[in-house]
Amino acid sequence: MTIRQSAIVFAWVLLAPALLYVLVIVAYPLVDTINLSFTNASLRRTYDRVGFENYRNIFQRGFSDVIVRTLVWTFCSVALKMLIGTFGAVMLNAAVPGRTLFRVLTMPPWIVPMAIGIFMWGWMYNGEFGMISGLLQRLGIVEGPLPFLAYGTTAFWATIVTDVWIGVPMVTIYLLAAIQSIPRDLYEAAWVDGAGRFYRFRRITLPLIVPALITMSMLSLIATFNSFDIIWILTQGGPSGQTTTMIIDTYRTAIGSYKFGEGAARAVLICIFLSVFCFLYFRLVSRFSGATIR
Repeated sequence: MTIRQSAIVFAWVLLAPALLYVLVIVAYPLVDTINLSFTNASLRRTYDRVGFENYRNIFQRGFSDVIVRTLVWTFCSVALKMLIGTFGAVMLNAAVPGRTLFRVLTMPPWIVPMAIGIFMWGWMYNGEFGMISGLLQRLGIVEGPLPFLAYGTTAFWATIVTDVWIGVPMVTIYLLAAIQSIPRDLYEAAWVDGAGRFYRFRRITLPLIVPALITMSMLSLIATFNSFDIIWILTQGGPSGQTTTMIIDTYRTAIGSYKFGEGAARAVLICIFLSVFCFLYFRLVSRFSGATIR
């Protein structure tokens, strides 16, 4: 075996674990799910192929409302995470006393187990003994108990607030690392030229952290779009389906109603939806950032 051939073999040996992981954990379940989406699989041992019937049934049962709700929920949550996370990263990067302590204090929402944090928010949203309702009554904003999770609009925004609380620390720490990688010479030169803080942020910080913003916003978008724990623990998609997103609807169909074929069809739609959205997102971002996506 020549040196070049041995190098190629060695490279494939190194890639083998990753390829095996992709084939077994990602590719096979995806192909199996696509195949299952064309059947009427349920708890029965046998099932038949039904073609595109599952996909036709999806849009005949008001699924478009679920899609719109999912888009609004995802957009609002991700936008708030990125805005608060960017502001927090800039503040934590500033030379202020106790900066290290403030950085540590941003971590609890991320460190605390998600289920425990969500249950805590569920207690806070309670109308009878929840902290938020009690505070609003003391301030005279509401006259009586306000059960946030009992009404569609308040429950919808309550789940968004909880998701933002959980997701902001990761965004903040990631963007803080990006800001700290910017050479200090650029800020010093701008300061000597008389540039103010806002000008330095707009002309130096923001352009140089655009790659980090793009990456984090995409990761946050995918995680938020597929978020299940928060909504299920707080509302289980209620009241009256006002917090039912695509992932909740898929779970209810496949696991709750044992319609595995229809649930698989919904899962395939989610995969297609996210893939197309990510592609369009990167193409749109490339126009503004000057990057070329090949």
